Amino acid sequence: MLSAEELLAGSRLTFDVDVPGAVLHPEDPEAADGTVRLRPLTVHDLQLIASAAGADDNLLATLMVQRALVEPALSVAQVAAAHAGLVQFLLHHVNQVSGIDASSDELARAAQAPLAKAAMALERAFGWTPAEVSELTVGQMLLHLQLLGEETPAG
Repeated sequence: MLSAEELLAGSRLTFDVDVPGAVLHPEDPEAADGTVRLRPLTVHDLQLIASAAGADDNLLATLMVQRALVEPALSVAQVAAAHAGLVQFLLHHVNQVSGIDASSDELARAAQAPLAKAAMALERAFGWTPAEVSELTVGQMLLHLQLLGEETPAG
């Protein structure tokens, strides 16, 4: 059986992502590639982002990229000033490393009440604290919820 530490370890990982020069500088076909370091978004990150962004999909994407960027660390204003193609490229990779395969609309809905209910189910089932559950990535949370569903005897 996995320990809580093993299950939560994924939220502390970082991932180096190569950014093609054509994405960094679309006007320069000879631009050099670069690398950024991302971390997965946690349930807590998504709750804060959804609350701050409200119904603004552009702000949602900007906040997701800003929270996930480890190196270079950028402010929200800096991410918002980046060109849209770069932010979309980074958002795709943020979703990948976070275990999210959803549109920004789906993500905003998922960060609301159903996510809170899922967090409560995990707290009860595994005896985790809210702080421990908030450190899970969305992908980790979905995996644990699926495992709980499989353990339920057929009725």
